Amino acid sequence: MLSALLWGAVAASSLVLGALLALARTWPDRVIGLVLAFGAGALISAVSYELFEEGVEAAGQLPVAAGLAVGAVCYFLADRPLERDPDGGGLPLALGAFLDGVPEQAVLGIGLASGEPVSVALLVAIFMSNLPEAIGASSEMLGAGRRRGWLLRLWLGVAAICTLATVAGFALADALSAEWQAAINGFAAGALLVMLCDSMIPASRQQAGLRAGLVLVLGFAVAAGLSIA
Repeated sequence: MLSALLWGAVAASSLVLGALLALARTWPDRVIGLVLAFGAGALISAVSYELFEEGVEAAGQLPVAAGLAVGAVCYFLADRPLERDPDGGGLPLALGAFLDGVPEQAVLGIGLASGEPVSVALLVAIFMSNLPEAIGASSEMLGAGRRRGWLLRLWLGVAAICTLATVAGFALADALSAEWQAAINGFAAGALLVMLCDSMIPASRQQAGLRAGLVLVLGFAVAAGLSIA
């Protein structure tokens, strides 16, 4: 249990670190766009190798597909009010970090409960994807007039919930069937994919220009290399 708490906190700490970096200085739009592009590539790798593939190997395609659909619909419905809010800059990315972070870190806890060493690839993928999400979302929310104290409390809360999700995954691992574990993988993947399409990739392209696609592929390559190694 203590190991789940520790590794969960390490993975979620990148959310707070990203917020602190955004609060420390004003980052140029191009830098934010490139960071978002790299993180998007890392997230696509996490969906491919750490969530979808492992879920299918554990319980087949159907539970993963069901979780994928539910995760996509949940993010879509939760994001609609934010998209209609003209002052909601950055909140869709924060919502994405929450909706994919909770099941993603639950997967981390489930893996720890199996008695195997922590998955370095998954841990790094979570950390690498959380950091640009938090930097990009925090920068956008600051630009939209959000207070610095409110922003920090938001990310501390999200990080705390994600850390507890790792502990919950560890505690419930024995009670969850392989099908439910695969569905959790699918849920995280579904929320991630909709968030990438709706928020992260368009924002990176708008802010970084043509370089965004190249850096996205670089982020995918680095994260995929860690997953396969």
